Amino acid sequence: MVRAKHGIKVFSGNANPALAKEICERMNLPLGNAVVTRFSDGEINVQIVDNVRGSEVFVVQPTSNPVNRHLMELLIMIDALKRASAARITAVLPYYGYSRQDRKAQPRVPITAKLVADLITSAGANRVLTIDLHAGQIQGFFNIPVDNLFAAPVLLDYIRSKNLKNLTLVSPDAGGVERTRAFAKRLDASLAIIDKRREKANVAQVMHIIGDVNGRDCLLLDDMVDTAGTMTEGVGALKKAGAGAIMAACTHAVLSGPAIQRINDSALDELIVTNTISLDSKQKECKKLTVLSVAPLLAEAMNRIHDESSLSSLFV
Repeated sequence: MVRAKHGIKVFSGNANPALAKEICERMNLPLGNAVVTRFSDGEINVQIVDNVRGSEVFVVQPTSNPVNRHLMELLIMIDALKRASAARITAVLPYYGYSRQDRKAQPRVPITAKLVADLITSAGANRVLTIDLHAGQIQGFFNIPVDNLFAAPVLLDYIRSKNLKNLTLVSPDAGGVERTRAFAKRLDASLAIIDKRREKANVAQVMHIIGDVNGRDCLLLDDMVDTAGTMTEGVGALKKAGAGAIMAACTHAVLSGPAIQRINDSALDELIVTNTISLDSKQKECKKLTVLSVAPLLAEAMNRIHDESSLSSLFV
């Protein structure tokens, strides 16, 4: 592995510059100077203004909406940095787009999570730093090191601060039970599971609840909220089952399509998310939304990567 000779430089595309600036503030570094614009026909134009020869470079760019544009920005920035002789390039993807297609669940469908991994590697990235991959096996799609951090410590600190005495952690489906059980154990809370049947993409039908939620405060837990259909269906089912206050928490606030309207119209009291994805003005106006920062977590990981020290304590 090539070692950097001239310290750390952090760059950002247009996906989440606010997060990149906050990371730089934590690291006591200036944000690198890069021009990322588009030609009149939509092609992306990148110029790295700073000298990066021999440097350890981090590119902070979640591949969030508009995912294709932000993904291409990331790939082109990595290519520019590689051709500018950066010593090592780490793609920092707080949110890894195209991750939901991680296997062939039906005939004649792509595995986009693997395709994106190949693109990032071919562009010239030497390693990847991300948070809460939709499926852990995506790490194996890369032939370069991948550090998949967890936002759990950030979410847990906030939930503990609310001092909820009769809390039940609720998994929105069977696939999320392991994650929810880990949270419940750390919060000394009980566990419930929503059994649902998905008829088609972004549409979920709640069947019944496994576990006791009557008279208890409930927290729905997931890795991401997209159209909020699954979450709001779950909230409705919990209300019918006699739940008290109902909150939800996730790492990635995708919040596409009717998500904000559904959240506002639901019985949900609070949705706790992180800033892995930049929110637009309409999303920020949602009074039920609480946004926590992952900048300290990423800044610490980036410093440790540069120092060649262990990241294992960040995975708890």
